[in-house]
Amino acid sequence: MRLEFDMCSKRGDVMRAIELYDWAQREGISMGQYQYSVILYLCSSAAVGVSEDLRKYALKRGLEIYEKMRLQNIPMNESTLTAVARMAMSMGNGDMAFDMVKQMTQLGINPKLRSYAPALSSFCEIGDVEKAFCVEKHMLEHGVSPEAPELEALLRASVEASKGDKVYYLLQKLRTTVRRVSPSAADTIVRWFDSAAASRVGKRKWNEVDIKEAVENGGGGWHGQGWLGKGKWRVSFTSIGPDASCRCCGEKLATIDLDPVETENFAESVASIAVKRDKDSSFMKFKKWLDYYGPFEAVIDGANVGLSNQTRFMPSKINAVFNGIRQKLPSKKRPLIILHNRRISGPKMDQPVNKTLVEKWRNADALFATPTGSNDDWYWLYAAIKFKCLLVTNDEMRDHTFQLLGNDFFPKWKERHQVRFRFDETGPIFHMPPPYSVVIQESEKGHWHVPIAVDQDEESERAWLCITRPNLSPAGLASIDHKHEGSTIQSRDRPRPALVTRSNSKDTQHNNHREVPKNPKKIRSTSGFQDHSTVLSQIETAEKLGNCIIDFQI
Repeated sequence: MRLEFDMCSKRGDVMRAIELYDWAQREGISMGQYQYSVILYLCSSAAVGVSEDLRKYALKRGLEIYEKMRLQNIPMNESTLTAVARMAMSMGNGDMAFDMVKQMTQLGINPKLRSYAPALSSFCEIGDVEKAFCVEKHMLEHGVSPEAPELEALLRASVEASKGDKVYYLLQKLRTTVRRVSPSAADTIVRWFDSAAASRVGKRKWNEVDIKEAVENGGGGWHGQGWLGKGKWRVSFTSIGPDASCRCCGEKLATIDLDPVETENFAESVASIAVKRDKDSSFMKFKKWLDYYGPFEAVIDGANVGLSNQTRFMPSKINAVFNGIRQKLPSKKRPLIILHNRRISGPKMDQPVNKTLVEKWRNADALFATPTGSNDDWYWLYAAIKFKCLLVTNDEMRDHTFQLLGNDFFPKWKERHQVRFRFDETGPIFHMPPPYSVVIQESEKGHWHVPIAVDQDEESERAWLCITRPNLSPAGLASIDHKHEGSTIQSRDRPRPALVTRSNSKDTQHNNHREVPKNPKKIRSTSGFQDHSTVLSQIETAEKLGNCIIDFQI
């Protein structure tokens, strides 16, 4: 019977799984946790992307089977309760989906990120921001961190509900979690800053010394003290120049400091993983070798360079990169090449030209050959972290090996230390780390710069959002009309960032400021302003009728 359920799971055949369940019930055959988990998983999966009749049937039977499982005291596990939460989500029942997570904690089961997704999605979908953030709070209390999809869902709901404090909180969370936002998240951010609610949030006065201290204490690039300024925001597409300046507003982006303690802990975590996976204490010998021959200002991933754009290993390419990157180093000291032993003793390595190169590197104490059975990735990564130096490689470092290092410190480290390269007819071309951190940044003036996660060859081609308040930024900056109907970041024709131009300052001011209706008494309620919510709703009505932003300068 288990084999048949395995086949149902493999094929995604919910109807056959239900037939097997019904047959087992008629025959009096008891089923265990595994069989129930398979059926509930299939029922929850069938609730999406199928005909309405099948969806309803799968949901009805799935909930019946869950009740049967509960009455028979079959032990629940995380996958079972998550499947029920997904069924609840498909019915629009966020409360039930959240109850499944609460059951997990009551049973001593650790919820996973996927366990929370149904409840969070349900509440965000209906705009119940309060309950959505209750789910997020529960996640954090149980050691589960929301990732990009969850944060984007919370952001959309908060923007729709005009919750300025929540939007601010989520921009800070996105800054630390995803760093670069997706095009869809960028659209949501644009909608927020274009809204009337966004124009009303912010402090009219603040202590510049306190803000500056907060930026310094946080390592640069943010202050976390809330919205600064008042009035309408200006949102523009831009790019960042080689001097780290925004090509739109002129503000200089920060290079966010890496915590020395974090760096040291990161190096030790890499070393501990490598030691566990290595044989014959090879990695420990490597650490001693580095202590003796180091420090180095650059480390080269020899295999990645030697095999770049081809299947044949070429030591001459390593030598070209070796000489090229050396000229970019302050001390001009030879970089360290990390190369697996099999590359050095492989086919054609006994040719005079190749033997000469290897001997040259060895004589200069600039080559370390990793032993058979070792993963050279850990060697070049550890060396670069230990010496806080450049790492020359085109390896994206995304496979399972690097997933062990987590998604917090590692991306920040790569951004500051990885040198990518390519070859043309003249030799290697290096793409050095940018002189700024590619992450959401909040300036001391309260302006924002948001990098958009799109594929590009060079960092200089990345599109950013530049978000300023005109009264705090230089006049006459080019901005993009975000009011164009049906326009999104994915679909609208945007200029290449490098081609952002300045427009006439008078035109810019005219486009960004609309007139207030001349006779607001016709709009105002005759009953007077009894409370804050009434006042706010009346102001919003006036703004819609007048196609303007009302800002009381008090």
